[in-house]
Amino acid sequence: MISKKDLHTFKDRHRIVLQAKEFICLLPHFHLSAYIANYSITFPTKELMPEGFTLMPCGCATLTATSARTGLSIDLDGPTTKPHIPAYQTDHPEMILTIEFKPAGLYALTGISQTELTDQTVPLEAVSPILAKLISDTVERSSSISELITSLDTLLLANAHITHRPELMMALQDIKTCAGNISVKQLSSNTHYSERQLNRIFNQFVGTSTKSFSRLIRINNTFRLFKNPRKSLAYISDVAGFHDLPHFTHDFKLVCGVTPQEYRTNMSDFYNNPTRF
Repeated sequence: MISKKDLHTFKDRHRIVLQAKEFICLLPHFHLSAYIANYSITFPTKELMPEGFTLMPCGCATLTATSARTGLSIDLDGPTTKPHIPAYQTDHPEMILTIEFKPAGLYALTGISQTELTDQTVPLEAVSPILAKLISDTVERSSSISELITSLDTLLLANAHITHRPELMMALQDIKTCAGNISVKQLSSNTHYSERQLNRIFNQFVGTSTKSFSRLIRINNTFRLFKNPRKSLAYISDVAGFHDLPHFTHDFKLVCGVTPQEYRTNMSDFYNNPTRF
């Protein structure tokens, strides 16, 4: 199994998204890019993941392999529509491997209707015992990050065999292009599907309704704006396309569980991943 010293031995700079003393975030194989946002390997510290560390919702799924003194466990977080504290927070993990899926990405790997997994954390073994065993073996036998990532690419390429429906991909692209500021009616017109049919497709492949997913995208697009302390909440609200600050505050708290100001004050306690979209 890899160790912390391996973080700085990975040489393929084209795949590195972020790199620090405690973690590395890497792009998947090109042919997996429609389904997977990134792989990340973390050797957590209290500073990096303080008590109460919370993952912000983004409508995407995550697979997490956690190595602790008790052994290796692999959990699947279904598409998220509300903030949650990861289960590994209580395990005092030594190493965490995370596979962060793009919207609808997990469906391509499992073929399971995503509404069954939305906002659920389950052992991967309960969903796919074979995949759980393959990933567990891969993590345990890899002696370097390069070997681990290459093996994961090969494994996932062999199992991600379900292609996305064209109308879903069109709708997802329209939502991302408009930063969530597009109506279900317009999406229905663009894809030539009824609103009801489109919602059924979104629930099956993405795990949430079309409207809810658009709202998640809109909120997630505000996170990068918070990093600039000179940008006021009113400015962020306006750029994100909200009618006014009260509407922004209402929707932000509905999705994130905290107000925009509370989020800004405690940003280090929250995690969101801009590479998903």
